Amino acid sequence: MFVDCKKVIRKLITAILFMCFFGSLLGSVTARAAEDLEVATECLFVVPPEFEPGRELGFFEHLNMPMESSSIRYNVYSNGKDKVLTNREKKLAEEADGKVILDESQNLTKEIFEESLSNAYNAKYGADVSYKVSSFENIKIDGFKGYRIRATFQSSGEERVYQTTYIILSKYKTFTITYQRAEDDDCQELFDMSEKTIHIR
Repeated sequence: MFVDCKKVIRKLITAILFMCFFGSLLGSVTARAAEDLEVATECLFVVPPEFEPGRELGFFEHLNMPMESSSIRYNVYSNGKDKVLTNREKKLAEEADGKVILDESQNLTKEIFEESLSNAYNAKYGADVSYKVSSFENIKIDGFKGYRIRATFQSSGEERVYQTTYIILSKYKTFTITYQRAEDDDCQELFDMSEKTIHIR
């Protein structure tokens, strides 16, 4: 069997880049508890049997990786505001830098999301990869607010990459699930089935 090594390497790099960029984006918008959100403890969903845990916690790769570059990424971002601090701990935190970080997760828009990831990918690839959000929906899962975002990008000489990202908001935690595949990866039906199993409690 012939293996295109360059193609395999590109697929691996694409998967790694998204994990880095998306983690940074979401980690920066979940710093303060939102008073009008419900408290959630966990997010549950079914990972298709064709996927296995990768080296990183919450990352699942196709059994035929790297020939099949499809992946599923799950993250939980905690703002830490459910922890009770002593007066001394509060004072030390305030003196550390004096900065106030606002939680803008409820104000996320298609434009903010697209611009943030587009800039990150373009900088990493050193060229415009045409990162485009094709669909940005406000959703509710088990009563919890969130977003379902569908996007694509394509770097020069490579296959188009498709992403579907779920962002579910709760008072102290933001849950994200990202399904990603290259154009020639045959797993969209598996993703569709997995998406239907997402629950928050």
